[in-house]
Amino acid sequence: MLIGEYPCAIDNIKGRLNFPAKLREDMGERFILCRGNGDRCINAYSLEAFEQLSEKLRQYPVSQAKMLRRYLFSGAAEAEPDKQGRIVIPQNLREFAGLTKDVVVIGADDHCEIWDKAEWDFLNARMEVSAVNQLMTDIGF
Repeated sequence: MLIGEYPCAIDNIKGRLNFPAKLREDMGERFILCRGNGDRCINAYSLEAFEQLSEKLRQYPVSQAKMLRRYLFSGAAEAEPDKQGRIVIPQNLREFAGLTKDVVVIGADDHCEIWDKAEWDFLNARMEVSAVNQLMTDIGF
């Protein structure tokens, strides 16, 4: 399970990010970066988790899943941490997520998310405890 919140800095010239060591251990030697699922962030999946996501999409007729396949796979890239734990985030994904120098990497159960710090702070400021409580009640938590 991937958990935690890790402030990081990104090198805007080369797009390098020192991916948090605690998350790297669970992600494996290589993982997949892709556009966030409805959010302006980058999702990072282990190869196994991305294959499971891909398998779910294969269960649907092409006519139903083609837009989502295009969205996820066309912008996806493989990340392989170097010896210092840095990954390169391609320019297209940095632009999509609006990443600037300060970012936050979070564990989100089966994947990680990479957020621009200002966007993450804004999202958290808008999150209402009562709404979270209602969602937890709705799913029987």
